[in-house]
Parts: sequence; C-alpha cells; structure tokens
Amino acid sequence: MKISVLQENLAHGLSVVSRAVSPRSTLPVLGNVLIATDEGRLRLSATNLELGITCWIGAKIEEEGSTTVPARTFIDLVSTLPVDRVEMSLNVRTQTLNVRCGASNTDIKCIDAQEFPPMPVPDLTEGLQINVTDLKEMIQQVAFAASTDEARPVLTGVLVTVQDNLISMQAADGFRLSVRKAELSSPLARPIKAIIPARALAELARIAGDGDQIVSMILPPGRGQVIFHLKDVELVSQLIEGAYPDLEQVIPHTCQTRTVLSTLAFQKACKQAEIFAREGSHIARIHIKAADGLEPGKVEISGQSEETGSNLTVLDANIEGPTLLVAFNVRFLREVLEVIKTPNVILETNLDTTPGLLRPVGEDNYLHVIMPMHLGS
Repeated sequence: MKISVLQENLAHGLSVVSRAVSPRSTLPVLGNVLIATDEGRLRLSATNLELGITCWIGAKIEEEGSTTVPARTFIDLVSTLPVDRVEMSLNVRTQTLNVRCGASNTDIKCIDAQEFPPMPVPDLTEGLQINVTDLKEMIQQVAFAASTDEARPVLTGVLVTVQDNLISMQAADGFRLSVRKAELSSPLARPIKAIIPARALAELARIAGDGDQIVSMILPPGRGQVIFHLKDVELVSQLIEGAYPDLEQVIPHTCQTRTVLSTLAFQKACKQAEIFAREGSHIARIHIKAADGLEPGKVEISGQSEETGSNLTVLDANIEGPTLLVAFNVRFLREVLEVIKTPNVILETNLDTTPGLLRPVGEDNYLHVIMPMHLGS
C-alpha cells in the first residue's frame, strides 16, 4: 500500500471513526483503525463489535493495500502533523506503516487487516430514506431520555417503529418518556420495529454532516443489525433484543391545568434552580398560580439546598385550570427544554402525584412525559 492524503482529511476521518474504537478488549485488533484503499478513496473503519463506523476520504492511491493501525497512536500523531500532504507506505512483510509529513518521519507497528472483523455491506435498494436534518432532530429530542442502566438493556435503546409513511422514535428510563414522530416522503412496504442503542443514534447524529441530504436505514434480515448509510460515512450497530414495554398508558391524555410559557425563560429558570437543587435532591418546585382578577398567571420555579442557599424565578404564563404546586427533577426539565425548538412550550399537569406532559406550542410531533418527585414537608 502506498498512498498520500491531506492531513486535515485524514484527521477528520479519524475523528469520525474513533468513537467506535474499543478502549479495552481481549482482541488487540479492536484497538486499531482499519485503513484500506477502496475504489480510489481511502476507507477508515473502527469497531467494538457492537458499534462500527466507516468513513471514506479522498486520497491519491499509488499502490492498493490495507492494514490496521493502533488508533490512539495514529490519531495522536496525525493531530500533531502540519497541514500538508501525508505520505503513507506499508511494508507488508513486517506490517510496518511509514508515515511522512513535512519534517516528520514515523514507523508504526500494525496488525494485518485480515484479523479485522468484516464490516457488513448493505443492500442500499432495501434502505429506508430519511432526511438527515429531520433524523438528527428526532435523535436529539429522544435519545437523551434513554436509560444508562444496563440492568434493563431494552431501556438503553430507542424504539424505532415505521408504519406506512410514519416513523416514530421513543425512549424512556422509568422517570421520563420522549416520543417523536415524523412523516416519510414515501410509504414503506413492510413495517419496522427495532430497538437501536441510544449511543449508536447519538453517534449517528454527531457524524452526520449538514451537507448530507439523505440517510439510508437498512435492517438486513436475520442479522440483528441496523446500518445507516450516508454519502461518505456508514454506521452499523447491533440491535437490542427483547420486548420494549408498552408505554402508551404512561402518557396523560387529559389535564386539569394547562400552562403556556416562554421556552427560553423556562429553561433559564430551571438552570438557575439546578445550581442549588443539584447539591441535594435535584428537586425543582413548580408553583403554578392561575390568574386572579387583574393579576396574570404566574409560575414560580425554585431550587434550594441546605448547604448553598436557594433560588426563585417568577415567570408570566398563560394558565388554564386550578393552581398547583408540583415538583420535578430539575435536570430532566432542563434537558427536555433544551431540545424543544419552538418559542413557547406547554406544560400539562393534573395532580402533584401524576406525570407532567411537555409539548412544543404549534407542533404535534413531539411530547415528553416527566414523572413527579415527592414534595416532602
């Protein structure tokens, strides 16, 4: 193998695939990045056997070939090279990669590419086509609500369902639930139901460029995998096996008090309350005060800690229904408000012991359920 590639292109490609490198593995090759010539381009791949990422970058190919390079060593080296052309040549017999750039001349000990796990080749004709911008927003509004507790593996994933031309994503951790729906440009011949690891979707949102218009989602039959194919990047992930709980019953379908607030003002108030609440119970007290005569509706958001003090923010709000004092996990509130894009948000509540429902004003494709916390005395 003998190739040359621009340093910035190589650094970008490595940054894309690096998150799939296995930090600790009994297989040394999983700590490496596969570099291989591929139809006039350079292909970089990394996998930890659960998540795999491939990126293609432009390169000048003089001799075809492939090898696997220790990821950390290679990434650290490339980041220190000047912004210039990087010349790489492989001694196949010793599996040593020579890397030259400017005044730098490096030899890196590699592992034969034959030892690298094969990456699946998707059938793109079977793919579901999704607009990248829509997909990234869906992931952003749902994946954060997935559990990080491996005791219930299905809840560490995002349930993706496709029926006709409607795609839905939902994630929950036992304390909150996010549901996002979108319409596809064309209906799908057969329905899809799969649990995709939230981490894999978060990585997809990270690596999907704004210049990418369409992403293909492929679920090869009987493989237990999902493949996302973009113009220059491909991500493959194992699916999570198991039955996802039916959470429809958790979603409140009526409310006694409906509160409309400025999304940004509510978010800032939660951030301030969190400064104090995080020292103790993470509780934000939400006191919804309905309009009284000439007095407009108000919402008081407060957080307190015995060690550091307390904070109270009062916001104007449009309130329909009775006054209510309810408590929520303030971090959970902040995280959902950060992904709601509309200027105003609706908070629907019933009692201080029942879930709250947040949804953007003017959009009916997203909802978030948040469980209440015990107010105490």
